[in-house]
Amino acid sequence: MERPLTPKEIVVELDKYIIGQNEAKRCVAIALRNRWRRQQVPKELQDEIAPKNIIMIGPTGVGKTEISRRLAKLAQAPFLKIEASKFTEVGYVGRDVESMIRDLTELAVNLVRNEEEGKIKDKAREMAEERVLDLLLPPSPPKTSPSPALPGTVEAAEAEEQAEADTSHTTRERLRKLLQEGKLDERLVEVEVSDRGLPVVEIFSTAGLEEMDINIKDMLAGLFPKKTKQRKVKVPEAVEILTEEEAQKLIDMDKVVKLAIQRVEQSGIIFFDELDKIASREQTHGPDVSREGVQRDILPIVEGTTVMTKYGMVRTDHILFIAAGAFYVSKPSDLIPELQGRFPIRVELEALGKEEFIRILTEPQNALITQYVELMKTETVHLSFAKEAIAEIAETAAKINERTENIGARRLYTIMERLLDEVSFDAPELSGQKIVIDAQYVKKKLEEFVQDEDLSRYIL
Repeated sequence: MERPLTPKEIVVELDKYIIGQNEAKRCVAIALRNRWRRQQVPKELQDEIAPKNIIMIGPTGVGKTEISRRLAKLAQAPFLKIEASKFTEVGYVGRDVESMIRDLTELAVNLVRNEEEGKIKDKAREMAEERVLDLLLPPSPPKTSPSPALPGTVEAAEAEEQAEADTSHTTRERLRKLLQEGKLDERLVEVEVSDRGLPVVEIFSTAGLEEMDINIKDMLAGLFPKKTKQRKVKVPEAVEILTEEEAQKLIDMDKVVKLAIQRVEQSGIIFFDELDKIASREQTHGPDVSREGVQRDILPIVEGTTVMTKYGMVRTDHILFIAAGAFYVSKPSDLIPELQGRFPIRVELEALGKEEFIRILTEPQNALITQYVELMKTETVHLSFAKEAIAEIAETAAKINERTENIGARRLYTIMERLLDEVSFDAPELSGQKIVIDAQYVKKKLEEFVQDEDLSRYIL
């Protein structure tokens, strides 16, 4: 595993993709660094340090989900993003809340397996190359002498065998060189691959039984003998198939599972989106009963419990939970008190205005303007935007957000699509041309929607 990032480095990485929201970035960076700090303290104290879970509060389209997406890449730890609306109270239609821990464990197993594969990849490839060479140049069968050797012929036979072995070795090395240079890529070889034609068994179950279909599949896999089939493939594909086979033989899955469970327990992170969707108001009828039930089901997992997964028992005491929600209708105080107490850090994200929109359009590595310029380049159309045009786009987005529903930076996507629909449609015929989007063009294209509030409600 690479060196863990410092809080400042985490914020710098997040700044490449997310504009503003410095307080939220700082909170997330500290929480992420605290995972590493806890593992450095004396063993007897580690269990006493509880994770400082976070609630990010802010309107839609200000960067809550984007922070989680980028955090997943920086975490260097098992990371799962889930939506609260997927879960419902046990007994209702929906997923059991414990399934999030099972999903996180599955992710961790895949993560550790990929790391282990990286370590033995070269060795597995060497072994695969040897098997491909065996297919291209099968070893000659040993010669058997039908009659007792005559005096003086033993030495001659040994010399002949030695010469054949030398020739075979030279030919094999020549083939190896051709294989590594890619000169045998068009040759076909026959490889034996396992046939995955197992009976498909799916169980559409209520909450709590998701594991059942997996376990039945595993049992059936043990009952049926492994079938193999012959496939004719090109040499590069054969090398990949055999490399994967050899890697599976070299990886110790017991060690992988043990490490994965340890990673989940010590450094797992769950980003719990749309938390406000399960926060109920004062009334206790209708769907609110189910919402409060979800909160009560989530509580033990956030507090710390043991969840049974197909890889073994997983403790959730030190998994970090980062929750996010717009909290338009409800507010964090509408959550049940026990759950509120488990999220000690609250951070508010600011709404975005014209200045932030200008920066979103131009500054991040994945800026919207850059995306459209690169998309048009594929048609050899050179698209450019004047500064005034970018300011006009940002101002239009801010105006429409004020007058209708405020959907934050997501408004920019709808405006950019509407602005460039003609260019995108005619791009193949505009090949080789240079198109400059200026403020006048932006006003002309969007004027109708800015003036007509009803139209902007439906289209932008």
